[in-house]
Amino acid sequence: MLKTLVLVGMMGSGKTSVGKELAKYLNILFFDSDKVIEEKCSKKISEIFHLKGEEYFRIIEEKVCCKLIDGKPKVLSLGGGAFLNKNVRKKTKKYGTSIWIKPSLNTIFQRLETSKKRRPKLDYRNLKNSIKEIYENRKKIYKKADYTIIIKSDNKKQIIKKILKKI
Repeated sequence: MLKTLVLVGMMGSGKTSVGKELAKYLNILFFDSDKVIEEKCSKKISEIFHLKGEEYFRIIEEKVCCKLIDGKPKVLSLGGGAFLNKNVRKKTKKYGTSIWIKPSLNTIFQRLETSKKRRPKLDYRNLKNSIKEIYENRKKIYKKADYTIIIKSDNKKQIIKKILKKI
């Protein structure tokens, strides 16, 4: 029986684009936790951070993610920091299969540098160091995922094949 596939990893790693394709391939629903939070709060993540602070955002994020992990199997892309939450990890362990989507830091840098979306945790004046610092702080938690998918120059279909081989 297929469990909810929970994609974790850094911002800009491709969780959402891979997740959408994977869900389509498996003919199950796809959710992006950040999009669900934005819809629930009627604000962009960056606005929530700015107006209410990170602590408030993380409380909402935990509730949304734990609710999404439960229930029918689906593909769920978590925000970059969501898997750091112990309750989200516990819920994922119980009801899902976690998959760390892991491209190189250089790939993440290139994607975030050209993205129009502004990420509240990044210092855009020193983007490379900011990404590296966040990654260094999070990688020990990302390593707790059930599977790691290392992304080189793979296209989405190749990445999906890698995921399907693991699960």
